[in-house]
Amino acid sequence: MDDAKTPSSRATDHPGSFLDAHRQRATQDVFGIADLATELGTTHRAIRFYEDKGLLSPKRVGTTRVYGRRERARLILILRGKRLGMSLDDIREYLDLYGEHGEGRVKQLARVVERSSQFIDELEERKQHLEQTLTEVRFIRDVSQKKLDQLARTKPTDRTG
Repeated sequence: MDDAKTPSSRATDHPGSFLDAHRQRATQDVFGIADLATELGTTHRAIRFYEDKGLLSPKRVGTTRVYGRRERARLILILRGKRLGMSLDDIREYLDLYGEHGEGRVKQLARVVERSSQFIDELEERKQHLEQTLTEVRFIRDVSQKKLDQLARTKPTDRTG
């Protein structure tokens, strides 16, 4: 069910895809679940999960799910949100702000600015902690390597005491 496309060829992988999803004009108006899964690099199961959670609402033709451009754009935003670490509740709030016909677009964009700023701050803090941890681990490695080198230069009888 996963496709053979390289990650860089998927519609959700470049940074601008988050915004492109709103204005992108797909070459077709309807998509099957397999089409979306292949194009977006996800699974049928994940798409059905988002449907079960109320984030997607495909039309049904018999027992077949039929997704329109709106659902495709929503799925792109869901996948991007998950990749950025957003909870399903945050994603739902963001999608709901848009409204049925885009009437909440200003609120939606304001929310993106707010949450993006918070997320950047959180990532910067994590980055500082990671840098500190890397410095400590490198120090431990270097001290240990020096000790190992010293031990390798000593006589075997000298190593025990």
